[in-house]
Parts: sequence; C-alpha cells; structure tokens
Amino acid sequence: MRLAGKIAIVTGGGRGIGEAIAIALAKEGCSVAVAGRTQAHLERVAAEIQKLGHESLAIVCDVSDPASVARLFQTVHERWGKLDILVNNAAESHSELLARLSLETWQRALAIILTGSFLCSQEALRLMLPRKSGRIINILSLAAKEGLRYAGAYTAAKHGVLGMTRTMALETATSGITVNAVCPGWVETEMARETMKTIGAKTKIGVEKAREFLAAECPQKRIIQPEEIAFATVFLACDEARGITGQAINVDGGKVMS
Repeated sequence: MRLAGKIAIVTGGGRGIGEAIAIALAKEGCSVAVAGRTQAHLERVAAEIQKLGHESLAIVCDVSDPASVARLFQTVHERWGKLDILVNNAAESHSELLARLSLETWQRALAIILTGSFLCSQEALRLMLPRKSGRIINILSLAAKEGLRYAGAYTAAKHGVLGMTRTMALETATSGITVNAVCPGWVETEMARETMKTIGAKTKIGVEKAREFLAAECPQKRIIQPEEIAFATVFLACDEARGITGQAINVDGGKVMS
C-alpha cells in the first residue's frame, strides 16, 4: 500500500467523484475523514472504508462556513494527530445563462467551490507546514480551463481555484508540500446526469441524446468514470509524485490538451 498510515480529508466525499476518491485512498492504506452535507451519504462511504480495514470519520461540514471547516479539521487532528492529504472536492452547479443568473446563485457557487477550497486549504496548511509534509489536491473540471455555457458561476469558481492552486504551490514549494489539481471531463456522476437532463430539456433533444452529445465531445467518445479521477488523485498523493506541484492534470479522454 502506497499510502499506509496516511490521514486524508475528502470534502464532497459522500457520493460521485468524492466517494471514489475516498475509497481509493483507503485501498492504498489511508484513514479517511469523509466530509459533506448529507450525513447518510457520508456514513455509507465511511462504512465502506471501514470494511477495507481502515479508520474513517463521517463529518457533516459546510465548507463555505469558516466555523464548520475549523471543526472538521479540529476533529481530524484530535482523532489522528496529523493530516497528510486534503482533497477539495465539494462543489455545486446550477444551469443558467449568466445574463439570467441570480446574484444569490453566483455567490453560492463561489462560496462553496472557491471560498470552500481556500478555507479548507488554509486549515490544512496549519497542520502540514509544521511537519513540512502534505498533499493538497483540488478536484476541478475542464471548466477551470475553458468556458462552459450555462455554468458561468461554476466556471468562474473553478478558474479561481486553479489560480489559487498555482499560487499556493509556489508559496509552499520549499515546505515539503505539493498543491495540484485534477481536471475531469464529463464524469459519470449524479451532478453530470442532472446536467444532461437540463441540456436535454432546454434543447428538446432528451437525456440520452444529451449524453451522446457530451460523449461525442471527448476524442475517446465516452464519459469518464469516477474511478479514473480517483486514480489520478491517489497518484498525486503518493511520495513518488513529490516533484509535481502547481499542475492541473486533465482526465478527459483528450478533450483539452493543455
């Protein structure tokens, strides 16, 4: 196991990509704190991790709330005494043209994705810097590298986290800490399926045609699976990846080559 004895926090860990990452980290030897908004989802993932023979915590957390984030990291520190890996995966998306997007929806997306990643990363650094060791991995999207219609707030927030990733990587470069991002294409998740429904409804082509359309955007002509994102995340968390920092790795079947 490449991550035996490591301690990880995964936000947005109750389903989809976050769930796949939490389980993949556990399979490599991590104890994992799974954080998110729905207790039942978190407890289900934590139970799966415990079946693998590793400790896990299910912690309800609103990443946009500084006090809630502080409690998350305090709980992890009290339980395990350290933190080795933070995966910022919490996100929210709303389909609407920017011209019609409400300020409330805009601010909510930025609060969860951008501010949430900042708050969690800052708390993580407080634990990692004294030990001169750690991995921060931000799960972004191709929307961090290009525009995405009907997802303006989500796109702006993901672009912001990419900028934060690169800056934090520079600021921690001599501290034994790496900060990277993984940028998935369309992934088989509940959030993606909701987007397919929205596209299908707005364009009147239906869900299945919307799915085919999104898959056709990928040179491999397919939808990426959550486990593929988890694999990239585990790699970046390993000691062998210590020379990689400030990078945004695309896992998108070749759609964006930069």
